[in-house]
Amino acid sequence: MSRYDSMFEVLAERGEGAFIPFTVLGDPDPDGSLDVIGWLVESGADALELGVPFSDPVADGPVIQAASSRALAAGTTPRVCLDLVDQVRRTNPDIPIGLLMYANPVLAHGMDAFYADAAEAGVDSVLIADVPVAEVAPFAEAANRHGVEPVLIAPIDAADRTLREVVAWGKGYTYVLGRAGVTGDANRASLAHDALLGRLHALGAPPPVVGFGIGSPDQVRQALRAGAAGVIAGTAIVRRISDHHEVVEFVTSMKAATRP
Repeated sequence: MSRYDSMFEVLAERGEGAFIPFTVLGDPDPDGSLDVIGWLVESGADALELGVPFSDPVADGPVIQAASSRALAAGTTPRVCLDLVDQVRRTNPDIPIGLLMYANPVLAHGMDAFYADAAEAGVDSVLIADVPVAEVAPFAEAANRHGVEPVLIAPIDAADRTLREVVAWGKGYTYVLGRAGVTGDANRASLAHDALLGRLHALGAPPPVVGFGIGSPDQVRQALRAGAAGVIAGTAIVRRISDHHEVVEFVTSMKAATRP
């Protein structure tokens, strides 16, 4: 059983949803990002979604773009990211750890070599934000060869054919977009996703987790009522990374909203 399977099973027994915080590896610098990840775990994160900084993060809004720029300026390469994950894994053997990244660093590293190194570092899943479902097969096959779960995105307006591909290739969880556009909490998620979540459940998709525009405990509750297995919040956390108290307070409140 994968770490994601174990997490969702335990949470279901408790009647809880998953809260998965996002932060960018290497932001504000590699050592500082380890501190932030420690705060997220300390505050009750059920899993971690960690961004690999990239110079052209087309799916990200200005807050996360700025975080990527800070991390790159601090010397955070993909190799540094995997080293950071390795350090996190050594002290957190059970928490699921996912990477959110772009295709270029994977291809530059060498597809097979990247997934092999990710698995060795303790990565559970990889979501590649700029690879459409129609082109995901070689990435998913390489991930599967090395025991890394490929996470796929289900857009809010996805056609049935797209959802069938998401189900065919996806593992770990399904990333359901809270709204169209880029990441950010200024333009909040619509969360009118009952139909999409119902279709995913009917198709047997990996547990659906809603991200993009999630920034408050009320949105967590709305997403879970609509049928999501959990939520992801990133921008609202990245805004707070300079303040330990604010991060802990925010994540604690978001996790509390997943409980009955």
